[in-house]
Amino acid sequence: MWRRRRVRKKKPVSRHYQAHKELARGIIHERLEHWSGFYGLTYNRVAIKNQKTCWGSCSEHGNLNFNYKIVFLPEPLMDYVIVHELCHLYELNHSPAFWAHVARAMPDYKAQRSHLRKMTHIPAHGFPSSSAARAMLD
Repeated sequence: MWRRRRVRKKKPVSRHYQAHKELARGIIHERLEHWSGFYGLTYNRVAIKNQKTCWGSCSEHGNLNFNYKIVFLPEPLMDYVIVHELCHLYELNHSPAFWAHVARAMPDYKAQRSHLRKMTHIPAHGFPSSSAARAMLD
């Protein structure tokens, strides 16, 4: 008996993503270098993606994934996302131990987390305090 294979259609890649992916990669790597030095952590691969609902993720293999749009956030929020994912290298959960690691670098992480959750719209060129917005002006 023959089975039909389900063929997934590739989603079209947005122009905004194409135009900003490498800028995002550079900024994210710069911030990762800073924060991984703070924690003394090493990570494997870093992927820059275009996701609708996720800012970042960490795999059990130490691979980090980030939404390219985080570079359009104000810097404290961008750093919060990066620190959050780095701390998953210690704990792959959201236990009190995980949040203690986050708090080492960001004692105000609860405010950052709350602000990020309320975020419904990111301007196309970022907020005035974002790295990407400044890079575009240079």
